[in-house]
This record gives sequence, C-alpha cells and structure tokens, in this order.
Amino acid sequence: MNSQKKAIYSWCLYDWANSAFAVTVLAGFFPVFFNNYWCSDVEPTTSTLRLGVGSTIAGLLIAFFSLFMGAVADAGGGKKRFLFLFMVVGTASTTALYFVSQGNWLAALSIFILGNIGFSCSDLFYNSLLLDVTDRSTIDYVSSMGFACGYLGCGLLFAVNVLMTIRPQFFGLENEISAVKVSFLTVAAWWLIFSIPIFLYVKEKVYSARPPFSSLASHTVKSLKKTAFDIRTNRVLLLFICAYWLYIDGLNTFIRMAIDFGVSIGFSASTLMLALLLVQFVAFPSALVFGQLAFRFGAQKMILFGIVIYIAVTGFGTIFLRTDIHFVILACLTGLAQGGIQALSRSYFGKLIPPEKASEYFGFYNIVGRFAVLGPVLVGGVGVIMRKAGVSSNMASRMGMSSVLVLFAAGGLLLVFAEMERERTAKIQSEQDVFPVTT
Repeated sequence: MNSQKKAIYSWCLYDWANSAFAVTVLAGFFPVFFNNYWCSDVEPTTSTLRLGVGSTIAGLLIAFFSLFMGAVADAGGGKKRFLFLFMVVGTASTTALYFVSQGNWLAALSIFILGNIGFSCSDLFYNSLLLDVTDRSTIDYVSSMGFACGYLGCGLLFAVNVLMTIRPQFFGLENEISAVKVSFLTVAAWWLIFSIPIFLYVKEKVYSARPPFSSLASHTVKSLKKTAFDIRTNRVLLLFICAYWLYIDGLNTFIRMAIDFGVSIGFSASTLMLALLLVQFVAFPSALVFGQLAFRFGAQKMILFGIVIYIAVTGFGTIFLRTDIHFVILACLTGLAQGGIQALSRSYFGKLIPPEKASEYFGFYNIVGRFAVLGPVLVGGVGVIMRKAGVSSNMASRMGMSSVLVLFAAGGLLLVFAEMERERTAKIQSEQDVFPVTT
C-alpha cells in the first residue's frame, strides 16, 4: 500500500474512532443515564433543565475554541497537535464518566461538557486534514468514505453496548447500570485505539511559519477578521454557508428529536433502538454510494437528492407513520440520505476554501453546524400551536416534526443559487483566461 492510500485510510479511521462518542454517549446512553442515575432524586424537568444548560455551555465553549484554535493551528501546521490535544480531552472525559457516583450530577455534567468540547473540536481539525490527504478529483469520495467508516464503526460498537445493557450477565456485568458505565469505557478505548493511525500516517502540510508567541493573539484576531471578510464577500461561499446552516439544522433536528418523537406518538423503546441502529448501518453503504455518484453527477446534485429524501420523510412520512414497519422504513430512508448529505457538504465546502486556511474556515463551518437552532424551536412551536388549536396531541407532534421540511426546502433552494453562482463565476474566470484584459 502506497503512502497516499495509507494516509487516506488512516484519516478515515478517525471517523470510525470518534463517532462512537456521538452515538453511544451523546445520542444513546448519557441523556437517559443522566436523568435516571445522576439526577434520580429530582423531577425529570429539573434534570432536563440541567442537561440543557450544560449543552448550552458546551456549545459556547466549542464556538470559542473552533474560531480561535482553528486560526492558531493554521499558522505553522498545528492541526495534528490540536487534534491530539482535543482527542485526549474527549477520551479522558469519557473514561471519567465511569467513576462518577449516583446523584453526582454536577460532576457528570462537567465531564460531559469537556467530552463535548473534545469531540467537536477534534472533529474540526480532523475535517481540515481532509485537504491534506486528498485533492479536488477525489475529495468527494474520500469524505464520503470517512463518514461511511464512522457509521459502520459506531454502529458496531453501539450494537455491542446495547446488548450489554440487555444481557449484562452474559458479559460478566452485575446489572444494567454497570453495563452503561462499562460502555463509556469501551467508547474511550475505541476512540483512543483507532485514532493512532491518523497521527502515524497522515502528513500535515505546512503553509506558513508559526508567528512568535508574543504576537500570536494579534495574528489570530487579524486572521479571523480577514477570513470573516473573505466569506462575506465571496458570494458562492456565503450562499453555501447559509444553505448549509438551514438544511443541516433540519437534519440535526430530525436526528436529535427522532427518539423523542417516536416516544410521543407511542412507539416502543425496542423499535426506537432498532431504528437508531438501522440508521447507522444503512448510512454506511449509502455514504459510499453518494461519494461514487458525486463523480458522475456532482456533489451539489447529490446533496440536493438527499435533501429531497428528507423533505419526503419529514413532510409526509411523519404524518402517515403508523406501524413499527413504517418507523423502520423511515429510519432506512433517513440513513440513506444522512451520510451522503454530511459527507458531500464537507467536501463541497473543502473545494471552496484555501487549503492553507483550512482549520480556520472549518472553524466557521463547525460553528454553523453546531449552532443550527431553528429546528427544535420550529418543531416545538408548531406542535404547541397545533395543540392549542384543538388538534390531538399525537397529530400535533406529527405536524411539529413535519415542519422541519421548511428548513430543507429553503436550504436546498439556496444551494441551487450557490451552484449557479459558482458556475457563473467559473465561466467569467474562464473567459478572462482566454481573453485577458490588458491595460
């Protein structure tokens, strides 16, 4: 295997590594365990408030680190160093959850915040390294392969973790509580072990010398100002970021609220867990297929195809969903579109930015993805309005979730405008190259 292929596979393995945190900890066990174990002595509304406050604090800190650390890392080639730093923060925090005793919600929440920071910020530098292992001709497929590895890896570990909670004695564990705690340890070990190849085989490109420490702060602020100005004046990039902000908000909202939605309309926990597992395993081949099809049809068209699937799922599927089979079909359709949208959005953005400032630009990209907050408000607001209008609770929940299609539709429309602007700009540039303007 040549060094380039080894670098690509090593880069993809990091998605396999850290996605376990996203599914087992963030989406799967922590919210439930926080409510039932670390906040067992208070009302559910109180534990929800505590978790919400913790998530907000984590989001604000992630925004700060995403902006400033990205700019610092680009100066002198620090992406792998910062990736290592935040990976250690994430794995150490996940390990520490095992040792938090029952009722100690403040310690659990503080560690959870640190784990979130480690996960999100390491992901920023991982994304920026995409431009160091690939080029424009292969970036769509390599990005898709990374997401595919992530879905397969986290799906496999999550399946084992779920089995551990269902049959703890089979794994030599005392009870379900012990199984959940050990699951946190398995995530930390998985994340740490499969991160090793990216540090060994991915070679980071260095575009500029690191400025003196005394001027690092001023250099970072100046660089951020210039990047913000460049984004604002680049119509293609600005349109894409606005489009991404809308449709990724819809996607994240659907992911975060799907389990709660299923519970609210009467589906069993076993059906919901099966659906969550199916999303991971369907998204694995789907991301690869989307990457291949992007070669032929272009990343923008494939992203739009994924958005159309989500419009169908949210606009019609949530309204007519009735049986367990329907919910499973909906999960499969979600997995079909989810991996492709995420992977090709990353590579499309990567083609629009200067490689020497990849971490800094991906800092902005990271913030847009993490601070998409219209969806939950839209879902909750529409549900409440429909309920007050006399609609049944079941149908109000369905209509609330279906309202997310507005975000997908608006994001898809802006993505069309972004591609039209990109083609227009490319045509003008081509004409100038053929008929250069002389003075």
